Amino acid sequence: MKKIMVIDGGPRKNMNTATMCEKFAEGARAAGADVKIVRLYDIDYKGCRSCMSCKLKNQPTASCQFPDGITDILAECASADGVALGSPIYFGEVSAQLRAFFERLTFPWLSYTKGYFDAPKKFPITIIYTMNGMPEDGRNVRKNMQVFEGVLESAGCDVNHIFIYNTMWVTNYAPYDFMPDTAEDKLLWRNEHWEQDMQTAYDAGLRMASHL
Repeated sequence: MKKIMVIDGGPRKNMNTATMCEKFAEGARAAGADVKIVRLYDIDYKGCRSCMSCKLKNQPTASCQFPDGITDILAECASADGVALGSPIYFGEVSAQLRAFFERLTFPWLSYTKGYFDAPKKFPITIIYTMNGMPEDGRNVRKNMQVFEGVLESAGCDVNHIFIYNTMWVTNYAPYDFMPDTAEDKLLWRNEHWEQDMQTAYDAGLRMASHL
């Protein structure tokens, strides 16, 4: 059975990013894959500490060995058959938790002697971006994420992405300081697009697992 890791870099368990990660996992399971969902906000870890342990001569490592909450998860990703990364967009980029995870995942793949990234296993990666902005804002986010996606592509991974636009900030807008028409506008968009967004995530998981 093929193994797919789904890394949820969002803070809330029942909101946009979590829902899309769950739908991706459902699709992958429907195609017969063994899927593990990891919620980064539930784990105690930090980004790369530049300890350089992964660069020691004659001691190659496929994943970061620094001992903390994601050490084993990084090893699972390095040997997985497919990986999905999900994150809300904050200030035009992925969450700090996913960025820290990304550092730890990819730095062991960088060879200074070869001068390039080389993933130990060339698995497909789907990145799910959930954002409050509209499609025109997504173009700017894509530019900001060129390095992020480019590292994965240069490492030999097949990278695909999903953008989920104009998401709900909260389920009840009344207690919060938003423009008067925000709740109505958001709900109208959600009613028109949410089911299709979930189907897109489901289909992406189904497609990844079906092609492994």
